[in-house]
Amino acid sequence: MKAPIQRMPFRATPQLSGIPVLRLAALLLASLTLQAFGAKQPNILWLCAEDISPHFGCYGDPHAITPHVDTLASQGVRYSHAFTTAGVCAPSRSAIITGMYQTTLGTQHMRGNARLPDSVKPFPTYLRNAGYYCSNNGKEDYQFKTPTSTWDDSSAKAHWRKRPDKEQPFFAVFNFTGCHESGIANEGKYKSVTAKLTPEQRQDAKALTTLPPYYPDTPVVREAWKRNYELITAMDAWAGNLIDQLKKDGLYEDTIIFFWSDHGIGLPRAKRWLYDSGTRVPLVIRIPEKFREKDQAAPNTVSDRLVSGIDFGPTVLNLAGLDIPGTMQGEPFLGPDLPAAREYVFGARDRMDERYDIIRMVRDHRFKYIRNYEPLKPYYQFMNSAETGATMKELRKGHLAGTLPPAAEYYFSPTKPVEELYDTETDPHEINNLAENPRYREILLRLRKTHLEWVKETRDTGLIAEPILVAREKEIGNRYEILRQTKDETLPARLSQTADAASSGPDHLPELLKALADRDAAVRYWGATGIGNIGPSAKKALPQIRERLKDDSPVVRIAAARALARLGLPQEALPTLTQELDKGEQWERLHAAIVLDEMDEEARPVLEEMRKALTPRKGLYANGKYVVRVINRALNQLEGTSNRVP
Repeated sequence: MKAPIQRMPFRATPQLSGIPVLRLAALLLASLTLQAFGAKQPNILWLCAEDISPHFGCYGDPHAITPHVDTLASQGVRYSHAFTTAGVCAPSRSAIITGMYQTTLGTQHMRGNARLPDSVKPFPTYLRNAGYYCSNNGKEDYQFKTPTSTWDDSSAKAHWRKRPDKEQPFFAVFNFTGCHESGIANEGKYKSVTAKLTPEQRQDAKALTTLPPYYPDTPVVREAWKRNYELITAMDAWAGNLIDQLKKDGLYEDTIIFFWSDHGIGLPRAKRWLYDSGTRVPLVIRIPEKFREKDQAAPNTVSDRLVSGIDFGPTVLNLAGLDIPGTMQGEPFLGPDLPAAREYVFGARDRMDERYDIIRMVRDHRFKYIRNYEPLKPYYQFMNSAETGATMKELRKGHLAGTLPPAAEYYFSPTKPVEELYDTETDPHEINNLAENPRYREILLRLRKTHLEWVKETRDTGLIAEPILVAREKEIGNRYEILRQTKDETLPARLSQTADAASSGPDHLPELLKALADRDAAVRYWGATGIGNIGPSAKKALPQIRERLKDDSPVVRIAAARALARLGLPQEALPTLTQELDKGEQWERLHAAIVLDEMDEEARPVLEEMRKALTPRKGLYANGKYVVRVINRALNQLEGTSNRVP
């Protein structure tokens, strides 16, 4: 029987001689407890890969060549319902390392840089305080500056073997980058990663039977699909090598091993999306018998327990015998004293590089609900990173030629439905939207309600326009506190209600007009956006919209200008948009650029002002490349020039 391990809370404490008093006390208490019970804390190894879905033999894939992960699954538990909180790396990794939703922390926008509040620590901090050696090999990418207390070593050479005391328990992370979407898109990288594969480990692109129906069945697409399998096989060999190192060190039976991916496959309609293709990930865990709780993680078992990426950290802490900080939103799914299993997992999509698209997801074991907060935007917005891939090029080519299968052509629709509902059991590729099917009305209402409650309870900062979010972070110190300030306790509810109303149709015009006069710019932004969404039938709102052109918030002014354009008055919108494009801060300029791009021919009178915006701006993220990308695309469309990628 496993000896119990004392669970210890950790709180901020004073320093003594440069060493945290808490850490000294924790180490002493842990040592005394373990000596008393003759127990040893488990080592924990994380093997994580980028951009892969569960294309493994242990998951029943008929083409997978993954012997090492399959063996790990035969010795442990495989999770059939594991999901990340985002379909892209950095927001997902932010959630994993903190145990908190990226939308709660304000780390949801790709390539953002939020500040953590003092109360939130990456979970390895607590392991280090308890005496663990914590190492991270290869990648952080958390959307915030990593606190110095997080890792003993975070580098390309980090390894458990570098810990000074070989008896010290460790938490070691190794990240495989070869499966990243660039490994599929870039032939040189693909060949480098798969160079050591034998002929028997190669795939026959023509023989693959698992190509999704939302891709055209062409040799180019099949080549990309083949590359994905071969990159996973190369990753499997990498994982096997690390497991062999563990065995050679005599640590295999002292180490709990996790294998997972940061999100789904790096191809269109998967990466960056909230469909299962983008958020369902492999998760395999092996726990040596001496650390195993009764009825948990037995060899060759499958669990259909719903697991979210925010649960990984709390589970590690629980397996190590440590208390889980109250700030964490994740829940442990292994170890002692487990809470009830999840009913739902949640996901969010926000700015992906240069394009905003606010989408939220809630999923139970069977049904997936998606809420599109910006339904007037097309499914496939033009994004430079995604457009460089061969599959995306093939999709564009087929769309222009009119040769795409219906499931692929659908995602070139100029708008999206406000709500989507899928039965993932009968429709695993999520192509049959049931949101308007009366037979599923009860399920739709339940999941809609669950989604709205989650938005309010988690204080979804993604509903605050990014320019406002950044400005308030400067005032308050972090984004986490913005929707937790007692001076305006009703703001979270007003914000979520107005954001919901903004895409709910003309019947909500009175509510949106009221929102235009709200005391908070974040709510006024959605009021103006919603009136613009309604379009010409909202013309009675013109006086109030014109008044918002003088709003003290630049992004509200931009939203009001967009509304004027959609109300049929583009000439009144252009001066505000060009002013913000020229003089605004980074994200305000991006908002203005996106509206000009959406206006198409109506933006032609300001072509010269748009051309000036192609000049990079020093001092901004990547010299303001996102604005350059959007304006470049808009000019290409207006002037009939090639889609050059700046």
